[in-house]
Amino acid sequence: WRKLFKGPLVVQRHLAKQVLAPEELILLSDIVKQWRHRLADISWFMRCLNEPIARMANREDKCTGRFFEGRFKSQALLDERALLSCMAYVDLNPIRASMAKTPETSDYTSIQERLGIKPANTPKPNESHQDTSKSALSLAELMPFAGRESHNTSADHIPFHLSAYLELVDWTGRAIRNDKRGVINNSLPSILERLNIPSTDWLESCCHIESQFS
Repeated sequence: WRKLFKGPLVVQRHLAKQVLAPEELILLSDIVKQWRHRLADISWFMRCLNEPIARMANREDKCTGRFFEGRFKSQALLDERALLSCMAYVDLNPIRASMAKTPETSDYTSIQERLGIKPANTPKPNESHQDTSKSALSLAELMPFAGRESHNTSADHIPFHLSAYLELVDWTGRAIRNDKRGVINNSLPSILERLNIPSTDWLESCCHIESQFS
């Protein structure tokens, strides 16, 4: 934290090993507690990340003012529909940006990790000193899908079958994008039928997730 912020005078005096009065020690303790809290605060993390980028961009453009619309957005996913909408929204981002043609070729996405596919530009073992255990750790941290078709809502897994989610993401990508091959079939994916979500409502959820689940 001290590498990013200079800190109040009492902190500077403490680091200079100067003797502090009892009242100053109490103030110092409060400051340390506040800093520790901020180290776990995503809002402060985004502030520290965005501010230098904004300053650099303003210098390049020779202007002043806000560069980012906001630090981040936090939305509650209160049911299965919101959860699946958000997951599909994120997994389809590379396709929306024309960076990939299919979910399985969308590098560095959770859906690609669930399929066990390595990104196309992953360095070979002899070209990188990175610990190979990190990729396994990343996959292990993903919330697993249920092992079978189930409406079990326990917190240790996502209560849907992975194959149904893959079908859902692929179908959603084809349905929303006009330049994708294929059309919406008359029979909807089974996961939509289980959730009783009409196709038009599902597409509306994926297209406008930021306003639907605020």
